[in-house]
Amino acid sequence: MRYSQFPLTTLKEVPAEAEIVSHQLMLRAGLIRRLASGLFTWMPLGLKVLRKVEAVVREEMDRSGALELLMPAVQPAELWQETGRWEQYGPLLLRMSDRHGRDFCFGPTHEEVITDVARRELRSYRQLPVNYYQIQTKFRDEIRPRFGVMRSREFLMKDAYSFDLDPEGLEVAYGKMHDAYRAIFERLGLRFRVVDADSGEIGGSRSQEFHVLAESGEDAIAYCDADSYASNVETAATERPAGERPAATQALETVSTPDVRTIDALCEFLKVRPEQTLKTLIVEGEDGPIALVLRGDHELNAVKAQKLPGVKTPLTMAGPDAVRAATGAGPGYAGPHGLGVPVFFDHATALMADCVAGANRDGAHLTGLNFGRDIDEPGTVDIRNVVAGDPTPGGNGELSIARGIEVGHIFQLGDKYSRAMNAAVLDDEGRERVLSMGCYGIGITRIVGAAIEQNHDDAGIVWPEQLAPFDAVIVPIGMDKSETVREAAEELYRNLESRGVDVLIDDRNARPGVKFADAELIGIPHRLVVSKRGLAAGEIEYRHRRDTESVQLKRDEALDRVVGESLV
Repeated sequence: MRYSQFPLTTLKEVPAEAEIVSHQLMLRAGLIRRLASGLFTWMPLGLKVLRKVEAVVREEMDRSGALELLMPAVQPAELWQETGRWEQYGPLLLRMSDRHGRDFCFGPTHEEVITDVARRELRSYRQLPVNYYQIQTKFRDEIRPRFGVMRSREFLMKDAYSFDLDPEGLEVAYGKMHDAYRAIFERLGLRFRVVDADSGEIGGSRSQEFHVLAESGEDAIAYCDADSYASNVETAATERPAGERPAATQALETVSTPDVRTIDALCEFLKVRPEQTLKTLIVEGEDGPIALVLRGDHELNAVKAQKLPGVKTPLTMAGPDAVRAATGAGPGYAGPHGLGVPVFFDHATALMADCVAGANRDGAHLTGLNFGRDIDEPGTVDIRNVVAGDPTPGGNGELSIARGIEVGHIFQLGDKYSRAMNAAVLDDEGRERVLSMGCYGIGITRIVGAAIEQNHDDAGIVWPEQLAPFDAVIVPIGMDKSETVREAAEELYRNLESRGVDVLIDDRNARPGVKFADAELIGIPHRLVVSKRGLAAGEIEYRHRRDTESVQLKRDEALDRVVGESLV
């Protein structure tokens, strides 16, 4: 490809709307252009990267035995109503009506559609197992699209769905997809972790997420290599601590704390540590408000909390009026002492003594609060996020916390959708058996952003070799003034093309510094500089994108280096 014939516009300045590195660099390098909030046009350079991701995903899915199909993006409401998700999915679902007044949605996912395919096409156990997949556009009406393609409203996704006769068959299918996903991310050159996860809106009995490790990741991952453990913080479990509670040393006392409504402010005012305090949160319950009590330095885990009996799903914090009605005070002064609503204590509170907590009075807190004396001994539950240093569930190590970007998620759905939609086959004895389903998603567009978050420097993108839009760039210096340089660059270009290298020749009439800066911004792995001085010495200047210095190589040596790495 010739740069002069390639409609690529790079930007020197960081666009104001770009919040994270991948968004900034994708705009600056000309990979994408914004159309509207959460909607992007993939420009030719970006599409080359996207297609490379698709190719690897498709190859590994085919290798696993999955069968590719393509389902409609627009789906009839009746299918979603069969599973109850037409209302459950909420405002993320983009609904529409046709000219006849029939309701449809733009699919955020395809469980209903594929289950309809299965109940029409599968009749006998002899047709099983089967795994269908597609690579297709999805739409989720995010309330606040952000971070470019990382959380956009429209995105490209690979989704696959397996159908088996029984749960044992589902386990096999799930294992195949687990292995296929590992192969995909390894081939793409990404550093990743597989973690246990919550099944969320999709549902099912088991799920795992695949996270590309990056400091900008929205998700926190708890892991311990010594215990071979990894989990999303949402689902990482905590246990009631072992040991004895210290004896009480303080009397219960009410102290004035005017305008002190947060744990940080309380600790500053009373000169106590956060781990000495109790944080009481009031949430909405099915039959009225419910109190959740944690240690002051811990964070509530919404996924865990909304599974408690009587707590509304999704978890909803009580408003100021509801808090006052439940506690007698405004937000910031709630505490478990004398509280007349159901209370759940987190495991970490079990061994606390001489606690500081809200007094359920405006401008007041309690000190010297002790279990067994001032309030009943708590039966504790797991409702907090794990933190670094917590013991692993196996007890063989301590947890570390890393940030990750979710790029894949696999689910064991069981019969959640097949039973609701009556998708069944006859077994070898002629009995009707409801199908066991699995669901497996990969965010194709998100992988591009995640790869950049993990691979960049101050100059621009540093692509893994498998994802780079071009394998190599040839930068002729002064080709407009030297026929020797032009001919040598053109011959090098033809040679690399004939050897299967996807090469860009920067034939623009631009300064060398501009060409070098654009090559680094775009992230092309191999750069070959052809100059009059180098040719006189029989050399070409070579530099890999990950290197800090250039080297002078003989022509054939430079070619071999590019070809050898590009075709691996």
